[in-house]
Amino acid sequence: MTNPRVLIVEDDASIGMVVCAALSAENIDTQICDSVSARNAALDNGHFDLMLTDVVLKDSDGLATLKDVMAAAPDMPVIIMSAQNTLETAVRASEINAFEYFPKPFDLNDLVLAVKQGIDKRRSVPDSASDSLSEANLPMIGRSVAMQDVYRMVARLLRNDLSVLISGESGTGKELVAEAIHSLGHRKTGPFVAVNMAAIPSELIEAELFGHEKGSFTGAVGQAIGRFEQAQGGTLFLDEIGDMPKHAQTRLLRALQSGVISRIGGKASIRLDVRIIAATNQRLEELIASGKFREDLFYRLNVVPIHMPPLRDRTDDIGLLAHHFLILAAKDGLPLRKIDDSAIASLMTMPWRGNIRELRNLIYRLALVCREDVITEATIYQNVESAPDSDAPVKGASFEAAVVQFLRDHKQRGHSRDKLYPKALAQFETPLLQHVMRQVKGNQLKAAALLGINRNTMKKKLTLYNLLTKL
Repeated sequence: MTNPRVLIVEDDASIGMVVCAALSAENIDTQICDSVSARNAALDNGHFDLMLTDVVLKDSDGLATLKDVMAAAPDMPVIIMSAQNTLETAVRASEINAFEYFPKPFDLNDLVLAVKQGIDKRRSVPDSASDSLSEANLPMIGRSVAMQDVYRMVARLLRNDLSVLISGESGTGKELVAEAIHSLGHRKTGPFVAVNMAAIPSELIEAELFGHEKGSFTGAVGQAIGRFEQAQGGTLFLDEIGDMPKHAQTRLLRALQSGVISRIGGKASIRLDVRIIAATNQRLEELIASGKFREDLFYRLNVVPIHMPPLRDRTDDIGLLAHHFLILAAKDGLPLRKIDDSAIASLMTMPWRGNIRELRNLIYRLALVCREDVITEATIYQNVESAPDSDAPVKGASFEAAVVQFLRDHKQRGHSRDKLYPKALAQFETPLLQHVMRQVKGNQLKAAALLGINRNTMKKKLTLYNLLTKL
């Protein structure tokens, strides 16, 4: 049996060589080209079992010209590789029914695995062309690594009706994800109905969701259509699902299992044609353990989980978000402002406990109070109060978030001109040394081996940070 052949369309020679070498090690023959014209010539002159392609090529947009290629070779899976890490790119890759989409930088092992799976699996027939999309009219902003899994999952949900559970802290943009799944998917012509469970009195939730007939309870002076019926043909977004009372959870589960509802006090059965997307900022597993949330409802909703990263884990997006909110502020009647790099750098050192919502509110405030056309670092510190308990660690924060918080605290204490490196090194090296020494029960030789340093260096560091007497 002959080796499978893969066409690699990549204008970055180093990436092309690395991918080629990895595939060759798996007995996969490869051919590399760096432009759309060279790609077309290669496809005209030979058969390939799969194609790997970049988006931005030397002579054209690699994605824009793929539909004709895939129409001519419908059995050839296509894997997209792109440094244009936006939701638009992920959606465009999904629209042409690409086998997989990998934002750069990607894990080479994952790419090789996807290539092998793509070669073995026949690609499905592509759907009809969708409306063209641009980043400007998409509901989510950001190109950080933390957002790439979100984009890829959203793209995979556009042509099906699987239930989705979106988790994440308050203010991370969970409703925006729900809106993206709806507005970019095959239900986009239907209604998008959002219900906040935390905002409805417990005794009224069932009537709100399922509707009621006249006289079904005190105060029911007429027939009312519930949110499920309002969302027919579209999407029902159940926000703050963790706040739903137990009695309503039981009825919701029954509706999801049967696909049928009836209004309170009514006898007629109503067949549902609704996609369900739920969201929560709580840990539903903990609510299940405490008996406050039904485990069977959790599994019914959690078919496809999406976790929204907190802003402190996607600080690379703060500049894009700040510019975006300044444009929105101008559309809302505030002065049109710009923001310089020093101000963005300052914003990136803040803890953002309120996440994107907090950033948006701050940008609007700065657009209002700034006396100059450009928001600078000085503007930030004149209008941002020191956060209470700034020394307290952020719950669930990553190491990167701890670094950001350290830089912010350092600057707020007026030490911005001090030498930063030795202070940062001491701040983060001390707990590391303490932890390792506790782990090896004070054995410096074992600690040095674990850290990959020699024993003398280990002893110097323990002495430098006065840790020998504290262990």
